Amino acid sequence: MTGAKRSSAQRLRDALEDDIINGRRAPGERLDPEALGQEFNVSRTPVREAIQQLVASGLVTVSPKKGTFVARVGIEALIEMFEVMAELEGMCGRLAARRISEAELDALKEAHARCEAAARAGDPDEYYYENEAFHACIYAASHNGFLASEARQLKQRLKPYRRLQLQVRHRVNTSLDEHQAIVDAIAAGEAERAEALLRDHVLIQGERFSDFVASVRRFESPLSGTG
Repeated sequence: MTGAKRSSAQRLRDALEDDIINGRRAPGERLDPEALGQEFNVSRTPVREAIQQLVASGLVTVSPKKGTFVARVGIEALIEMFEVMAELEGMCGRLAARRISEAELDALKEAHARCEAAARAGDPDEYYYENEAFHACIYAASHNGFLASEARQLKQRLKPYRRLQLQVRHRVNTSLDEHQAIVDAIAAGEAERAEALLRDHVLIQGERFSDFVASVRRFESPLSGTG
């Protein structure tokens, strides 16, 4: 998905995510929809949609009769959500390895190829969107609608932080290598291996844990507090 294809709401949401994560909008700061529309030269509808998406990801809260504000999210809460996300992704991978159709496998390989193109272009944001499509293929191939719905819902909550992860040095290339191993395991029908690979792909552990915490703490002001 190129920048030109993204809707006004998506572009506004991404810009606000970056502002919040990089500390340009502080926790507790009020977001004025009318001012945002003027700042980004968009109508009320994209502003409303962007705010709804930010509320779903936990970056923004809406207080009745008071307004919309930048939220506070604690690191511990983030880590807990990533732990659950890793288990959900692993389950999707295990079921996909057993149930994927030839057409779905082709779609997964095509999504991986688009990830490769984004990585070669050196565009972590574009890689993020193609990465989302890659994981969506695995959710669909699990043929478990409830599991896929739960995974999508939590993935939405973690969206800005998954994007932040990809800004860590060399993470895009490492992620791409992990994708290839996941595709190979699913294609070979190796259910347990696919589950383990996907769990490790999402789980923040070891050096990745240190890198992630260091990245978040660079923006400690907007991310401090309890979530």
